[in-house]
Amino acid sequence: MGSGRLLDSGIAAVDRALRAVLAPARTSRPVPGPDTGASPPLSEAERRSSAALMRVNHAGELAAQALYHGQAVVARSVATREMLLAAARSESDHLAWCEQRLTELASRPSLLNPLWYAGSFLIGAGAALLGDRASLGFVAETERQVEGHLDEHLNRLPPGDGRSRAILEAMRAEEIEHGAAASAAGGVRPPAVVCALMRRTARIMTGSAYWI
Repeated sequence: MGSGRLLDSGIAAVDRALRAVLAPARTSRPVPGPDTGASPPLSEAERRSSAALMRVNHAGELAAQALYHGQAVVARSVATREMLLAAARSESDHLAWCEQRLTELASRPSLLNPLWYAGSFLIGAGAALLGDRASLGFVAETERQVEGHLDEHLNRLPPGDGRSRAILEAMRAEEIEHGAAASAAGGVRPPAVVCALMRRTARIMTGSAYWI
């Protein structure tokens, strides 16, 4: 990568980071689920539970964007870079959906979001240094673990929170698509020790974002 292209990539990466962390998330698609006025009101305990879960999902979507951004900076082929950035744009919709739902639940995103973004960006860039096939395999494994995480949250949501449930179900379907696309593009699954480390890192993030 030439110095000019490297500079351009660095500037673009900084711009994407600032937009993801500091700017209000925007979506190109309607928020899934029934309008908030169409569902019975949640109790205070249910509201707090849904808000905590959606805060975790918001942090997860921000981290997913950062992973893809970090990988895109280091990607060796244009096709891989474009696939990663397209997936990041989809995650941006997810981020906006979660952010709007948090507002509806009278809550807020995680205060640690800048940390989640920075750490995930570095992890993504590190994975991409191993080559495009390893990078795509990292995407597929990430999405596989996210699918399991969303399944858990769908089971924990209050039964009456149809809005949050619809958002998570739409996110889950698209995460599965991202993982399948990465595998089909030649992704190689990471070693078992790396997969275990990914799960442990995710538990730290989700456990912290639930409360902070």
